[in-house]
Amino acid sequence: MTDQDTSRWQRLALSFGFWTLLALSYAFSGGLSSISEGNPPGWLRALSWNLGNFWLWMALVPLVGWLGRQTAGRSWGRFFAVQVPASLGVALLQMLAHLMLFWYLSGPGRMPVHTLGQYLRMELAYSFHLAVLTYWVILAVLRGMESRRHLRDERLRRTQLETQLAQAQLQALRMQLQPHFLFNTLNAISALALADPLQARLMIARLSDFLRLTLEERHAPQVPLARELEFLACYLGIQQVRFQDRLSTQLDVDDDTLAAAVPNLILQPLVENALRHGLQDKPGAGTLRISTRRDGDRLQLRVDDDGLGLPPAGTAEGIGLGNTRSRLRMLFGDAAQLELSPIPGGGTRAEVRLPFAEHVA
Repeated sequence: MTDQDTSRWQRLALSFGFWTLLALSYAFSGGLSSISEGNPPGWLRALSWNLGNFWLWMALVPLVGWLGRQTAGRSWGRFFAVQVPASLGVALLQMLAHLMLFWYLSGPGRMPVHTLGQYLRMELAYSFHLAVLTYWVILAVLRGMESRRHLRDERLRRTQLETQLAQAQLQALRMQLQPHFLFNTLNAISALALADPLQARLMIARLSDFLRLTLEERHAPQVPLARELEFLACYLGIQQVRFQDRLSTQLDVDDDTLAAAVPNLILQPLVENALRHGLQDKPGAGTLRISTRRDGDRLQLRVDDDGLGLPPAGTAEGIGLGNTRSRLRMLFGDAAQLELSPIPGGGTRAEVRLPFAEHVA
């Protein structure tokens, strides 16, 4: 049996239980009313009457639902033009079927034909308006349930569209980031091609390793920090060829952060920014320090350099940092921050703070 079949049987069982409980409550109330008036309770008669009444309405619910769908989204004039005669017809059908069924169950000997005629006239005068009212109550409940289902489906569809949009935007940001890095690296290779062909070939080999790693994770918005550090080691290998003895790097990584989920290629643009704006034009050697820390439910990623310091106020932010801010905002909203601050004694600190969560493969 499929899940759809199981769900259908569950709905039928729930509907049957609801209408049966409603009939039992009416039968019990009628019996108590007869006792209070000094008459025999007639439990069996009251039960058969109410079960027949409510089970017939249960059988008519699909018809009422179908009639309701015919006027969904239509004008009020069309709604009343269909539903008013439908309510009168369905109510009359239910009432006649109920009386015929009750007459049949009671037995012709116990309820003569003329008594049935009296019952018909009495019920037409007394119960017909209740049947019409029952139709409208069922119609209102069904239309309310249908509207709720449509609203839930619309919210689900909207959420799925928003998720797809966010994924597409993240992918676009990554596609923007990778050419930016690639162009910078190719410019460096071009500068080395004539001056030092051996180092240029070494940089090309390490660039190939880096691109292979990024392509393996091209669809992953987040990766374990340990994997991100592999990307970073590859990138630093490329830059080490470029800077030679002018660059020294230090890694200070806490073991309890290695399994943390971080945005793919989150450290590379921070390191690139430090190299390009802090250390590239610094006279003499420079030091780059990358550290990771866990602070309760927060993860801290820091990239420090002892370079030239922050650019003058008002300088436009480059593609790498702007891209990184956008990705953090899309993934974490206001729960993640990227801040640049000066380091006493010279240099710049780029710090990312985001919610800590272990990566799930």
